[in-house]
Amino acid sequence: MTVAPGTAFEIATAVRSGAASASEILDATKARIEAVDGVLKAFTDLTFERAEKKAREIDAAVAAGRDPGPLAGVPFAVKNLFDIEGLPTRAGSMINRDRAPATNDAVLIRRLSEAGAILVGGLNMGEYAYDFTGENAHDGICRNPRDINHMSGGSSSGSGAAVAAGMVSLALGSDTNGSIRVPSALCGIFGLKPTYGRLPRSGTFPFCDSLDHLGPLARSAQDLALSFDVMQGFDAQDAACARKPVLQTAKTLDAGANGLRIAIAGDYFTRGARPEVLDAVTKAASALSVTREVMIPEAARGRAAAFIITTSESSALHLDRLRTRASDFDPDTRYRFLSGALVPAAWYIKAQRFRRWYHNQVLALFKDVDIILAPATPCAAPKIGEKLLTLGEETVPLRPNLGLFTQPISCIGFPVVVAPIQREGALPLGVQIIAAPWREDLALRVAAELQRMGIATAPVASVV
Repeated sequence: MTVAPGTAFEIATAVRSGAASASEILDATKARIEAVDGVLKAFTDLTFERAEKKAREIDAAVAAGRDPGPLAGVPFAVKNLFDIEGLPTRAGSMINRDRAPATNDAVLIRRLSEAGAILVGGLNMGEYAYDFTGENAHDGICRNPRDINHMSGGSSSGSGAAVAAGMVSLALGSDTNGSIRVPSALCGIFGLKPTYGRLPRSGTFPFCDSLDHLGPLARSAQDLALSFDVMQGFDAQDAACARKPVLQTAKTLDAGANGLRIAIAGDYFTRGARPEVLDAVTKAASALSVTREVMIPEAARGRAAAFIITTSESSALHLDRLRTRASDFDPDTRYRFLSGALVPAAWYIKAQRFRRWYHNQVLALFKDVDIILAPATPCAAPKIGEKLLTLGEETVPLRPNLGLFTQPISCIGFPVVVAPIQREGALPLGVQIIAAPWREDLALRVAAELQRMGIATAPVASVV
C-alpha cells in the first residue's frame, strides 16, 4: 500500500500483516497533506516528529512479532480543542493561543495511540465550537473537499475536510448541537455522535458541558466502530462519563439491519428540508424496506431548549474573556456570547426541565422501534460566505439553521450515526441514524448495511 487514503481497517490490516510499514503509510500521509491542505486549510498544527517516532515503534513491534494494536499505523488528527501534549489548546480561537502548552494528551488521543493509531496534527474548527460553517476568522476558511467553493460545515470543519480529502483515515471531533454530524453530511463521510456520557471528554476545551459529546469521523462504518471500540471506558476526570460496559460494535456489523424495527421521522423532520434532502432519506429507507413513520414529539421545543442551554452555559464560561479580550473574538461569536449572557436564569432552568420531559417522550418511541432515520441537514453544503438559507418559501439565517435537524437530538444525548449519500454531479447529503441511548451498535449496523448496499459511500474527494 503506497497511498495514504486507505480506510483505517485497510491500513491496520496491511501494517499488522507486514504488507506495509507504518513509516510508509506516514510518508504517504504527509505527502497527501502537503498536496491538498494548502487549499483546504483543514490543519492548524502538524505533529510529524512525534508521528515518525510512533511509526518506528509500530514497525519495530511488527518486526519483533509483538501485537502493534488494532489500529496499527492508522493516521488520525483531532479537532484543536483536544489537548495535544506540547501544544496550546486553541479551541479555534485567538485568545487560547496564549495558553501554556498541554502537558498531556486528551484521554481519547491516548486511547487511540495505545491502539496503534498515529496522531499527525490538530484540525481547524469554529471558534470555541460555536459554528456550523467552517469559516474561522483566525485560522482561515476550511473548505469542502467535494467543492472548495462550498462550506465544510462546523464546528468540526477540519475533521470533516481532512477525512473526506483522504489526508487522514480517522479524525476526532466534538458535537454539542451537530458539530460532528453537520460536517460529516456536508463533506460526504460517516460520523458518530455517541450517547452523552459514553466517551470521556477529559483533556478537551469545553463548549457547553450539558451537551458536549466527542466522537469519530471516518470514511466507513467499520472505521467508526473500530475507533469507537478502543475509545470506550470510564474516566473519573469527566463527571458526565458513565460507567457502562464496553460495546464491541465492530464484531456486530455483519448482522446489518436484520430484525431491526426502523422508522422515518416525520412532521418536524420533513417541514424544513429541501426536496433532495427528503429524497436522500427516502432512498435509504427504501433500501432498508422501511415504510413506517414516527413523530418525534415537540422537536421544535427540543431545539429551542438546546439553544437556551447552549448559549447560557457557553456565555458563562467566557464571561472573563468577554470582559478583558472582547476584540480578540470573531465578531459573530462575540455577539452570540454577549446575547447569551443576557438570558434569564429562569429560562435556563425551564429548558433543563423541559429537556428531561422531552428525553422521556422520545425514549418511549424506542419501545416500538430500534432505529429512526432523519435528515442530517436541511440542504447540501452552502457556498462559502452565504449568510441566508432559503427553505421553501422561507428565508432564514444560515449559520444556526444548518443544525435544524441535529439540535433536537443533541438536546437529549441519543446516539446518532450519519451515513453519507453521494449524488452524481451534486454535493452529498447525510442521513441521521438515531438509536436509543447506549445502542450505538444498532446505528452502526444500519450504517454498515447501507454501505454494503452502496447507498452510503464516502470516496476520497478529488478536492475540486
